[in-house]
Amino acid sequence: MQHPAFEEVTFHPKHEDEKTFKQKVIKTTIILSIITVIELGLGLLMHFLHMPDDFKRLMIKGIVVILSLAKAFYIVAVFMHLGDEIRNMIMTIVVPLMLFIWFIIGFIADGNSYKNLRNKYDKHFKESTNPHKYEQKANTHQIKPGGKN
Repeated sequence: MQHPAFEEVTFHPKHEDEKTFKQKVIKTTIILSIITVIELGLGLLMHFLHMPDDFKRLMIKGIVVILSLAKAFYIVAVFMHLGDEIRNMIMTIVVPLMLFIWFIIGFIADGNSYKNLRNKYDKHFKESTNPHKYEQKANTHQIKPGGKN
């Protein structure tokens, strides 16, 4: 007899027949298609209405992010068969993924902070969103005909 801590954990999911699995895949594909069409519609709405950067625009972007997460859930649950696994197996995949996302957000915030501090204290690396300022400065320092400045 084995020690209870070393007993084998087995999971026997209900096996679906091929017809049921195909219906599940078709249903998921239709759901993913509908979500994609909604995302594209929201994106085109923002583009063609020329919405300014205000609360409505941020709300639409938030909705698109939530819909993208819903699509990711369906893809992982159905096509990668994670929806059929036991809870502990799902957590061993989801928790490191959340930590990875947290690291990405942290690195982006740190990089943005570095960029802002560099631009504030080092005038040589000052960034501009208007490149026309630099073109005007370049035109004022052109060499005049005859080789004289």
